[in-house]
Amino acid sequence: LFRSQGFPKHNPCPAQSLRFLSIMSFQQQVVVDCRGHLLGRLASVIAKEILNGQHVVLVRSEDVVISGSLYRNKLKYAAFKTKTMNTNPRHTGAIKHPRSPAKILWRTVRGMVPHKTPRGGAAMDRLKSFEGIPHPYDRKKRMVIPSCLKVLRLRPERRFCRLGDLSSEYGWKHGSLIERLEKQRKVKSEVFYKKKVAAKRAKSDALKSVKLSGEDQAILAKAGYA
Repeated sequence: LFRSQGFPKHNPCPAQSLRFLSIMSFQQQVVVDCRGHLLGRLASVIAKEILNGQHVVLVRSEDVVISGSLYRNKLKYAAFKTKTMNTNPRHTGAIKHPRSPAKILWRTVRGMVPHKTPRGGAAMDRLKSFEGIPHPYDRKKRMVIPSCLKVLRLRPERRFCRLGDLSSEYGWKHGSLIERLEKQRKVKSEVFYKKKVAAKRAKSDALKSVKLSGEDQAILAKAGYA
């Protein structure tokens, strides 16, 4: 179901999806990078996972993709904003209309969960969503969900828009801040990656230069390390 970050080159078959489910489900916590995922497909998979007991953290929610043009989705959100309490429309706190991408994604998942029951409420407690990748999730392994990626599920000629652009049109004011923080994070991440590659190369060179006696080689072969 989940796959480590790095977009796949093909559409996984159901058997592969089951294999991902058996490998990744019921870890202590799964961090999902939402960049390039379709909103509805992502929400449906996450809703099922949290109902099954999995703790999920969604990062980079501003880069979630919605099928349809920005103009079309603005009209749909404008219609959503008109929803009020039926018996007392002036009671503005009855229905909340979230503006931030993380909260819109959270609300979309909530719509697929029986959140008014104890089971659904406990499931929503297992879900977190963020714009950008805040600490400490910037130091954890991030996963993608192949069955929800735009490059695999949306035809190339179809229109789409970013959730962050839609939020900016309706009052979300932190897009530039998140962009600046993401640039800083990527610089640190690049330094860490170069250091990791150098350490891995040094280790492989050191292993090549090691010379073992025949007796030691036989012992390692019996243990399965040769």
